[in-house]
Amino acid sequence: MSDLLERTLAGLRAALAVSPDNGPLRLQVAELLAELGRENEAAEAAAAAIAHLTGEQRARAAQIVATFGPEEEDEEHTDPPNNVTSLGARKGGFQVLKGGRGPTKDPLALEPERDDVDFSDVGGLDELKDTIRMKIVLPFQKPEVFARYGKKRGGGMMLYGPPGCGKTLLARATAGEVGATFMNVAINEVLDMWFGNSEAKLSALFDEARRRAPAVLFFDEVEAIGASRQQLRQGPGRTLVNQLLAEMDGVDSANDRVLVMAATNAPWHVDSALLRPGRFDRVVFVPPPDDAARGEILRLHLRDRPVAGDLDMKKLVAETDGLSGADLEDLIERAVEGPLKEALLTGTERDLGNDDLIGALDGARASTSDWFSTAKNYATFANSGGLYDDLVSFIEDRKKKPRSRWWRR
Repeated sequence: MSDLLERTLAGLRAALAVSPDNGPLRLQVAELLAELGRENEAAEAAAAAIAHLTGEQRARAAQIVATFGPEEEDEEHTDPPNNVTSLGARKGGFQVLKGGRGPTKDPLALEPERDDVDFSDVGGLDELKDTIRMKIVLPFQKPEVFARYGKKRGGGMMLYGPPGCGKTLLARATAGEVGATFMNVAINEVLDMWFGNSEAKLSALFDEARRRAPAVLFFDEVEAIGASRQQLRQGPGRTLVNQLLAEMDGVDSANDRVLVMAATNAPWHVDSALLRPGRFDRVVFVPPPDDAARGEILRLHLRDRPVAGDLDMKKLVAETDGLSGADLEDLIERAVEGPLKEALLTGTERDLGNDDLIGALDGARASTSDWFSTAKNYATFANSGGLYDDLVSFIEDRKKKPRSRWWRR
């Protein structure tokens, strides 16, 4: 069996030599190395793959790095010039890493943002926006009222749901409502295969958020850095989760003007300790867009394109029930291909019509379908403490409504 795996690995590496930017191929190599027990090589391959991956595949690569990355060496066997302090040295409010054993990326290289995005830019999701206003926005805007009732600012909120449904946009809009600095942290800006670097980068990000307060520190694919410690061996993955817990507790510094938000497609893989009060104590389901939201999203993507005046938006909204915002964007891109090709071939331009849009649905795919197939099992059998009550309610409501082609799948 191992000979077969080795031959497969050799074939994958030969293909990778031809296509070095192929992220999924790099991930296959990393997973195969892990299966063969070559853990250090697996971690190196996964670390190289992260920059070329998105979504669930990037989270899988990050999990390999967290699980199999190098552990701390005994001090007597470590060359002093290459030793990495666990938290680094602080200078001028920044986290400065000392000499790491390998290339490191300045965790503060990301550009904090203040922009004009607010809830008016988020189509639909009115109930969810009301929840965020009450739990997050108003405590920042009216701190004296909340203080009178013993309610503090800050804390954490985790958004979960199918991919492409606007979790990142909601986080950005929340920062806009509060008038806060928005710091969008991708997992490759935290994860590092060298021992101590990941923890140092994470600590530096929290320090910078406190310095720029009020701030919203947003972690996408949070399960990659906050995975359940029961699923991790002793080592780097566990220490990174411990660091995140310590930073969110904020024992040595005030987090009351820092809001920590996170997004995940797999909340069931997040360590349960992160979901306790004072951490991500607000876990909110972000569903696919409803009718009103789909209408707004479609109009947004159609507004700068030549569109026929008799476009049947009502029918299009009904036919797209179950599609995510990202699916709707892809639908419009597919629909314009027909008129675009005709214009290139004939030199005659025509407007985008109903037939183009409805026809594009035949080749479309709902990215939410697979997610709900998995999520339904967790909502049914692992809803301890009512964590997934919002998801359960959504699924039950869907059963009572007429199903589109997407919900039947």
